[in-house]
Amino acid sequence: MPLNRQQLGRAAEDAAAAFLVSQGFELLAHNYRRRLGELDLIARSRELLLIVEVRTRSSSRFGGAAASVDARKRLHLSRAAQQLLQQRPELSRLYVRFDVIVVSELDAATPRIEWLRHAFSG
Repeated sequence: MPLNRQQLGRAAEDAAAAFLVSQGFELLAHNYRRRLGELDLIARSRELLLIVEVRTRSSSRFGGAAASVDARKRLHLSRAAQQLLQQRPELSRLYVRFDVIVVSELDAATPRIEWLRHAFSG
């Protein structure tokens, strides 16, 4: 049975989180929701705070998953990140980076991960 949109998104986020942990990151939060936006994943490695938008699409017909992180979405991510840093001042001393992780082939034994570092600036 195919996954619905919500299940597909959750599976992609879980795959991206596992990938980041395998790369040595400590996962701090999953689906950090605030009035101004949502951050899919928040991770840390030493002095780097990573804000990750996870994307998946069944087709690249409209530019692929990474292309869907438009200016409006980037603004929401940036505002949510500002709220995070206000709430957690101990994180504000870290270098903040916005990345996009594109997860595809979720039905395969190992999903395909494309990690776009420095996807945009906040």
